[in-house]
Amino acid sequence: MQETPRGSRFHIGFFGRTNSGKSTLVNSLAGQEISLVSPVSGTTTDPVYKSMELLPLGPVVLIDTAGLDDQSELGSLRKEKTLEAMAKTDLAVLVVSSQAQDFSQEKQYIALLKEKKVKTLCAVNCPSGEAPLRLPFDLPCIALDAGKAEAMPGFKKFLIDQADWDFENPPVTAHLAPEGALVMLVMPQDIQAPKGRLILPQVQITRELLDRRCRVISVLPDGIGPMLEALREEPALVVTDSQVFRQVNKALPKAIPLTSFSILLSESKGDISSFLEGAKALDRLSPGDRVLIMEACTHHPLEGDIAREKLPQLLEKFVGGPIDFQIFSGPGFPKNIGEYQLILHCGGCMINRRNMLSKLSEAQLHGVPMTNFGIAMAYMNGMLKRICY
Repeated sequence: MQETPRGSRFHIGFFGRTNSGKSTLVNSLAGQEISLVSPVSGTTTDPVYKSMELLPLGPVVLIDTAGLDDQSELGSLRKEKTLEAMAKTDLAVLVVSSQAQDFSQEKQYIALLKEKKVKTLCAVNCPSGEAPLRLPFDLPCIALDAGKAEAMPGFKKFLIDQADWDFENPPVTAHLAPEGALVMLVMPQDIQAPKGRLILPQVQITRELLDRRCRVISVLPDGIGPMLEALREEPALVVTDSQVFRQVNKALPKAIPLTSFSILLSESKGDISSFLEGAKALDRLSPGDRVLIMEACTHHPLEGDIAREKLPQLLEKFVGGPIDFQIFSGPGFPKNIGEYQLILHCGGCMINRRNMLSKLSEAQLHGVPMTNFGIAMAYMNGMLKRICY
């Protein structure tokens, strides 16, 4: 992988009325035409995402959104996508036209972003040197011509000075293996593994370990025994795929700490205490209950797919009867989550921490327990006490 994954980048969302200058400002900041600009209201449809480097801060994602005041035929659908983008936003920029007179829409944005605990800044778009207006809300604010490249250095400095840039995901392995430790990664390369590549969680864990100068060895599940015999020292930690917990545990001395890629991500991307609490709901399930299985990204399912085959089979065996499953893929939530007795979420390698925490908050609001694939599989295999997290 040559670029920082989007899920590990700081997300800056641009919100505001239609034709307030959001797309113009995003294009100017990015230094290229990534959003279509037009005087016609509702030009921006789905949110536009642009990954870039905002030096000297590092990798970010710019999100250009449709206005909540969009009254076009597709306006309601565009509003849903804008609200969905808010759930991913680490820093919001409210773009206000200097010609604005009624600020009810802006106040609605501020209330929604405050509810989601998103730090919000304001940029007043003042083309042609118009005098900035007086705003009826208290936000860090800058006045600029959104279409002028020469205004961008000042805007970047404004972002840097005002934003909380402590956005790094919590350490994934540092609390389990000291710097320079020997770590074994057990990575089954079955039909679901992409040809010629490793899956993203394996890449992310490997990179973090190497950054911490750990010695990393990788084996297939059936190579654990021979590798342990060849080593002069035992690994300080073994990380495996949750699907082969039992096989790896059987081949591994009990004194060697064991965890999984998915469980490590549950702490990095979300709130592991909430996921662990959510796993207890597995004991309360009964045949016929409804379970929502969520994947953060879409992919073509193959034979033995974890979300569509392995996890449902394990859960029905654990419960002792058929379960009513729904599979949902994407960054958002279905509208009927209150109808489920449990939500099982993937590790979330393709989404950012803000998005995962927003999902956890939404589930808690509806009183639905939520856990992730790895923790659920460890729980149902009776191995949660064996697993490190």
